[in-house]
Amino acid sequence: MQTATPLFEAKDIARSFGGLLAVSELSFEIREREVLGLIGPNGAGKSTTFNLISGFYTPTRGRLFIDGADATGMSPERISRKGLVRTFQHGSLMRSMSVADNILIGTLGALPRAERAERVRETAGLFGLQGRLDEIAGILPHGLQRLVSIAIAFASRPRILCLDEPLTGLNQTEVAATLDVFERIRDEFGSSVLLVEHNMKAVMQVCDRIVVLHHGRMLATGTPDEIRRDPRVIEAYLGANHGH
Repeated sequence: MQTATPLFEAKDIARSFGGLLAVSELSFEIREREVLGLIGPNGAGKSTTFNLISGFYTPTRGRLFIDGADATGMSPERISRKGLVRTFQHGSLMRSMSVADNILIGTLGALPRAERAERVRETAGLFGLQGRLDEIAGILPHGLQRLVSIAIAFASRPRILCLDEPLTGLNQTEVAATLDVFERIRDEFGSSVLLVEHNMKAVMQVCDRIVVLHHGRMLATGTPDEIRRDPRVIEAYLGANHGH
């Protein structure tokens, strides 16, 4: 059931760079306990939107709300303290440190020192990394490095975990395992996941709802079935090179 107040809401947000309008009149929400996909052809405004949501850009127009409270113009640190945490496209690993110490970084400021070791263990278990805690993060295979990056972000147990193309470079087995983690984050921990992703098959499989951007505007939103059948989405994707 939809709650009265969404966890996160963007209302008519826009962002321009010089004369270029990268995002325009965009409104959407992230609800409790959902995996929301944010998709669109290259140049659709996904990265800009992601940076707006997480506080790295401030909207030129429009407002952002977390739990119904205005969060427009808040710093990324304040937004993350309010429970919205993001990953970065190229990961955020401390490559020379162990997996355990990387995950530990994600707990700092989020819970008391005495609870951190247990949180690291629990998080590693969720991501299938429990046997890798003592290994140096930078020498792990690419797919495991991606998982460690997500584990760092989820170690603080954010209410909204925003992921920037987390499946890039993963093989099919790794993709399937990662999608399972997203479902567990939603079902067992009650967190929401925002997924900016090119892998259409994965998005259609794991997302509860999808927002489709095109030229910086909302093209369509709905369930995977609705999006799959939407003629505007089909046209935008067939008429554009959308990568993978």
